[in-house]
Amino acid sequence: MDPLRRSLSLPSLILLSFLLIHGARSFYLPGVAPEDFEKGHPLKVKVNKLTSIKTQLPYSFYSLPFCRPKKILDSAENLGEVLRGDRIENSPYEFKMRDPKMCKILCRAVPNAKETKDLKEKIADEYRVNMILDNLPVVVPLRRSEQDATPVYQLGFHVGLKGHYAGSKEEKYFIHNHLSFSVKYHRDAETDLARIVGFEVKPFSVKHEYEGTWNENTRLTTCDPHSKHTVVNSNSPQEVEEKKEIIFTYDVEFLESDVKWASRWDTYLLMSDDQIHWFSIVNSLMIVLFLSGMVAMIMLRTLYRDISKYNELETQEEAQEETGWKLVHGDVFRPPSNSDLLCIYVGTGVQFFGMILVTMIFAILGFLSPSNRGGLMTAMLLLWVFMGLFAGYASSRLYKMFKGTEWKKIALRTAIVFPAIVFAIFFVLNALIWGQKSSGAVPFGTMFALVFLWFGISVPLVFVGAYIGFRKPAIEDPVKTNKIPRQIPEQAWYMNPAFSILIGGILPFGAVFIELFFILTSIWLNQFYYIFGFLFLVFIILIVTCAEITIVLCYFQLCSEDYLWWWRSYLTAGSSALYLFLYATFYFFTKLEITKLVSGALYFGYMLIASYAFFVLTGTIGFYACFWFTRLIYSSVKID
Repeated sequence: MDPLRRSLSLPSLILLSFLLIHGARSFYLPGVAPEDFEKGHPLKVKVNKLTSIKTQLPYSFYSLPFCRPKKILDSAENLGEVLRGDRIENSPYEFKMRDPKMCKILCRAVPNAKETKDLKEKIADEYRVNMILDNLPVVVPLRRSEQDATPVYQLGFHVGLKGHYAGSKEEKYFIHNHLSFSVKYHRDAETDLARIVGFEVKPFSVKHEYEGTWNENTRLTTCDPHSKHTVVNSNSPQEVEEKKEIIFTYDVEFLESDVKWASRWDTYLLMSDDQIHWFSIVNSLMIVLFLSGMVAMIMLRTLYRDISKYNELETQEEAQEETGWKLVHGDVFRPPSNSDLLCIYVGTGVQFFGMILVTMIFAILGFLSPSNRGGLMTAMLLLWVFMGLFAGYASSRLYKMFKGTEWKKIALRTAIVFPAIVFAIFFVLNALIWGQKSSGAVPFGTMFALVFLWFGISVPLVFVGAYIGFRKPAIEDPVKTNKIPRQIPEQAWYMNPAFSILIGGILPFGAVFIELFFILTSIWLNQFYYIFGFLFLVFIILIVTCAEITIVLCYFQLCSEDYLWWWRSYLTAGSSALYLFLYATFYFFTKLEITKLVSGALYFGYMLIASYAFFVLTGTIGFYACFWFTRLIYSSVKID
């Protein structure tokens, strides 16, 4: 399918919210409602991209010399699927409900030099084949060491394997050319209709043999349904060599299961280590309790004492003798340097916060389950676009407080600065993927659709929000600002801006880093992430931690008569993004086996975007916490 045609379904994505409402009413999500099959009903087996955790570059299934149907048809893909590199196409596999097949010959292939080279490269890079039946991805069951334990499921099966013959040290490449499928179904006793609840495969490498010359009616001697001779091992494997024939075969068996359709994803999402998540939550809560204690101490003891003391002062002479945060009341609300840039980043942070909050709520309600492929990414993109309204509102309100007058200029910059930086990095990474001829490269049509969502919807909404925000009365400062700035006394080494900013980011990062490990694993090791309940708890803890650490450090800063808190508050919480990127670097060298330069560039490019987004989000949380805190304490004091 032409890339432009593939993305023409995008306008329908704008109606996502209506579809979600419809899904909530009818219980099942659009496109993932159960399908009942009669006995003998044809089942559509589809193929998806080839994936590898060693290269992170997906490829189309038919980029390798596998058996092809008469006509390759693309399935309609949503925006999220295209961005993930999914390429869902039909396949030549013929399944009929509850009709088992043994040793069905698919085709015979004789790879040329280029195809042989491609096969060997994909086997060496440990590429996996992904297939889909009734919206369920194929999995390979692996038994754990314990007896009768629930098997672990791996998504997709390896294209082949490397090895050597007994007595030889020369490394050879073998292809998995025989697939033994197991389709599990749940049958309704009354209607005799069945629903598919499991799709498993066991791959084998078999050097098939036959008598005479090859034709359509050839019977294999290594695998014959008539003599009930089936493949049970890979003792005589099929080597990948130029001009050497490969015969592809498959079995399919149907197994009745007690698992109901609503629970069929449970095995895919089986959590064997939920104790670690609880440990993460408890660890994060300890940090929050510690910070909450410090904030409570400041607010109840120190501030109460300070405010009472300041309010009891009667003469100007006594006031001049005082030291501490009250002395800078005439400068604390002085607009910062680069105030326009601060407005832009605060607005962008509000946009991010809104997007993540709504996405989390949808995810917890089950709208963004793995069965709705690409749904998470599609929802996040659309929510980002529509949250532009709040970005414009927040940036223009702050801009007006700083006595700004050109609201259109600030609105335009809010709508463009962050997305432009991200889009530039994304464009470079996409060019690298194009150079590798990977299916992960975003087509021109989808790129155009992204630009349309940005300039056609997001930018106008930012302007609407900015217009509404600018029409409102300006936020009044609780105290008057002096005309002449006060000189800031020399600070102790531990109050140095760089030092306190870097210290401030440690605790917010510490609250989320265990959950971050699972998120990185799901992204880069091709596993499902569906523990949004835990993630939402961690998100709440992150908000509280960012707010509290910023308030504590802001209070210490004001007490040392340093009133330049605007940018400091943003950077204090935002510096946690630096630790996130450092952790991503540590994860790259300790957990991943990426060796290709392009794959490494992709990893660090995408993690740079993620860290930048985390900086904007946490920085904004810290800024608003400090903004509320300073307004609260200075409005509580009588100023002569």
